[in-house]
Amino acid sequence: MKYRILLLSLALIGASISAGASPERTLQELRLPRGFQAEIFAHVPGARSLEVAADMGTVFVGTRGSKVFSIDLRTRKTDVFLAGLRAANGLAYRGGFLYVAEQHQVIRVSTDGSKDIQVVFDGLPDKSHHGWRYATFGPDGRMYISIGAPCNVCAPKGLEGTIIALSPGGGKPEKVAMGVRNAVGLAFHPKTGQLFFTDNGADNMGDDSPPDELNQLENAGQHFGFPWFGGGQDRTPQFARRPLPDRKLSAPVIAFGAHVAPLGIHFYRGSMFPPEYQHDAFVAQHGSWNRSTPAGYRVVRVRFDQNGTAVSHEPFIEGWLNAGSKLGRPVDIAELPDGSLLVSDNHGHLIWRISYGNQSRK
Repeated sequence: MKYRILLLSLALIGASISAGASPERTLQELRLPRGFQAEIFAHVPGARSLEVAADMGTVFVGTRGSKVFSIDLRTRKTDVFLAGLRAANGLAYRGGFLYVAEQHQVIRVSTDGSKDIQVVFDGLPDKSHHGWRYATFGPDGRMYISIGAPCNVCAPKGLEGTIIALSPGGGKPEKVAMGVRNAVGLAFHPKTGQLFFTDNGADNMGDDSPPDELNQLENAGQHFGFPWFGGGQDRTPQFARRPLPDRKLSAPVIAFGAHVAPLGIHFYRGSMFPPEYQHDAFVAQHGSWNRSTPAGYRVVRVRFDQNGTAVSHEPFIEGWLNAGSKLGRPVDIAELPDGSLLVSDNHGHLIWRISYGNQSRK
């Protein structure tokens, strides 16, 4: 009897796997503007954060697990670059070193083959809720790291609910943004040098509240309203009766739909795409997990004017959500030296390449 139950369980598992969409079928479902095409670039388990080391001919891929992967740009071969880490999500590359923002610390890893590891900062809040970090280098040479609030709605403590700036050599971090629930994508506008970041709104406030956000940091020390606001202008029930802080609170520059889960953001700098895409941003919307009708599961284009002001957003890649079926969940976006884009998909365990014109490589 136990043997028959085991066989039945295996059969059901096999049926479930076979019923899932293959990467090739997902590719057929993706919809892009005229002239653009997608292709499968690489297979990476749990692919999330992307960091292109152009001088090495390598793309590093972070995960929420213990591993960082590397992809050879010439062969597209995937290897494990590091293992044994804690939520190895946040990646930033500079001067021959890969910086990894783990749940509890930031390390610097030599890429010369030795893989020597140095702890740069060990003071990150060691909490698993919103404990996956994101990182990037700014024009000032410092590393910017997002630190989510360890809750749905609560009063953050210490570095919780902030974005910090940290010297590559370590030292005391500066809180450059506060009142941030769960910032994920971090990117600096190529012309103005100002930081833009995505922020995920609170849960359990309804299907259509609160909006997820794209924010702009104009001055260090800005406060973006959490936990008094769950997103946009929507007050959280937990803090609705509490007085607002005696300071200016910054509203988002773009309010996305509720629960679309905006994650990675990238400003386009290349020459492959049409000129009108220059310095526009692409945002990966990972997709809702508890909305009665799923939303997100796409990449959107955020249009910017000549002054570096965000003016609108529109779909760029759709099809990962197909008739209610979830075929993929985009996480991060990076740009290759040829001007094509990479999009990570932790649901499909894939890296997608997006090109324009007759630029695809099969």
